[in-house]
Amino acid sequence: MSAFLFVVPPLTGHINPAVGVAARLTARGHRVAWVCADPALVRRLAGPDAEVHGCAGPVPGADGAVRPPELRGAEALKFLWERYLLPLADAMAPGVRGAVEAVRPDVVVADQQAFAGALVAERAGLPWATSATTSAEFSGAYDGLPKVAAWLDRSLAGLRTRIGDPAGTADPRFSPHLLLIFSTPELIGPQAPLAPHIHYVGPSLAGRPAGPGFPWERLDPGRAKVLVTLGTANADVGVRFLTECLTALRERADRVQAVIADPGGVLPVPPGDKDVLVLPSVPQLPLLERMDAVVCHAGHNTVCEALWHGVPLVAAPIRDDQPVVAGQVVDAGAGVRVRFGRVTADRLGAALDTVLADRSLRAAAARIRTAFRAAGGARAAAAHLEHLADFTDFADSEAESR
Repeated sequence: MSAFLFVVPPLTGHINPAVGVAARLTARGHRVAWVCADPALVRRLAGPDAEVHGCAGPVPGADGAVRPPELRGAEALKFLWERYLLPLADAMAPGVRGAVEAVRPDVVVADQQAFAGALVAERAGLPWATSATTSAEFSGAYDGLPKVAAWLDRSLAGLRTRIGDPAGTADPRFSPHLLLIFSTPELIGPQAPLAPHIHYVGPSLAGRPAGPGFPWERLDPGRAKVLVTLGTANADVGVRFLTECLTALRERADRVQAVIADPGGVLPVPPGDKDVLVLPSVPQLPLLERMDAVVCHAGHNTVCEALWHGVPLVAAPIRDDQPVVAGQVVDAGAGVRVRFGRVTADRLGAALDTVLADRSLRAAAARIRTAFRAAGGARAAAAHLEHLADFTDFADSEAESR
């Protein structure tokens, strides 16, 4: 059996896809360990018995990692890299090196935004796989932005001199050994890169910790049902958007029932409301089985989970990779896009009417669902990792025999 070390940022959307893969590997008898700046978060998502090695690093919402909500576009990207991703890599590196020494992994599985995993593995001479939990990097996001691309390259080169192998050449976002992309070309589009070491495995969905009980008995089978969610990291900027959503949905209460995730408790909705169910958190995966549409921030996990169930979307991207993912949804014909910061209840309502009524959108969502389910998810990702470990062991044995 082999040992795998998962290196992840302290972000739910980046840990969740890896959880299912790790569970598959564990079930097949392999040793799985984790490195993260928030061990408690990993154990909450992967289970209390997960082997987690702590490390330093900024955790979102603490240590100055809060981003001003007004930042958009290139300014937001620069803030993300300068104030979070690069400091995270520098801070994580000693802990990752310690975990490598303790676990002695056959393969390091580095999240695409946990650069320390890739660079430390390369310096240690270990094979590493990229866990690409967002597909934005594969949609030509920086095409036409040569200055941005050059700045990113310089930033990564500087990081390599600090924590990696100065003689190395691999981009820490894209492993030359194995690149696991939790999507498929049917969503990413024609820009999706193809190479023998690139594998599109689709969403990796796994059981999640049960939250507070959901009032399933309050769902009305006679009305279309819509889920509204802005994910786990956008409560600070979502008040206006959720308020507009509430207005639009109340205007359609005769034919639409809404479920709104409101972690900040900003919406004044009575607990027994029959038209709008507002909860601080929702069991998203089982809930999506009953939804007819999703209104969301175009976070990669939420988009892929909705499309896994064949549910079309109203995408309102906020920042980071979300505009790119929203573009993928629209280009694939599986939803419509609205402007997060300026949308009104009237425009949201019109977008929602379109998504609920347009059969072509639902057909496109169904087509992506078929592609996602055929890709194999966590099972396929685990098999590719096993193959990389087996190939490495074989290569090592051949070298020793010589």
